[in-house]
Amino acid sequence: MTDTFEKIIPMLRRFAFSLTGSAADADDLVQATFEKILKKGAPEDVEILKWAFKVCRNVWIDEYRSRKVRLNATQSPELQEQASNEQEPQHEAQAMLTQVNQAMDSLPSDQRSILSLVALQGMSYKDVAATMEVPVGTVMSRLSRARMTLLNMVNPLSHGEKA
Repeated sequence: MTDTFEKIIPMLRRFAFSLTGSAADADDLVQATFEKILKKGAPEDVEILKWAFKVCRNVWIDEYRSRKVRLNATQSPELQEQASNEQEPQHEAQAMLTQVNQAMDSLPSDQRSILSLVALQGMSYKDVAATMEVPVGTVMSRLSRARMTLLNMVNPLSHGEKA
């Protein structure tokens, strides 16, 4: 079983990063996930990968509110440093990444989890539905709403609004 866990660590870490938006927080989330998995043991006849994603998501939900308060405080515009003209392209890329992370943070947790599993982990709708214990249609509608919300938040003039 240890070999199985070693193989899923990179996938679980990417998923955790997509949830937390921080490499350090993602590492903490993966560690907390494995602590919970090792403490409780795996249920019989369960696909370990799907189950690990589910445990990770549940641990994240448990910790999300306190993390969100800290994350919002550190991402306040008044705390951001001004970039020099030489760093403008890098600053623009960082600003876009910050904007996307903030948009992801604003999504409801169910939409954010589904978007992360589909877009970042490459899981099928069917696998996501099984992992989250919801119908495939629910996965599709939540994913659609999440994508539209992100698109409108990152580029509000692209849909519905005229300049």
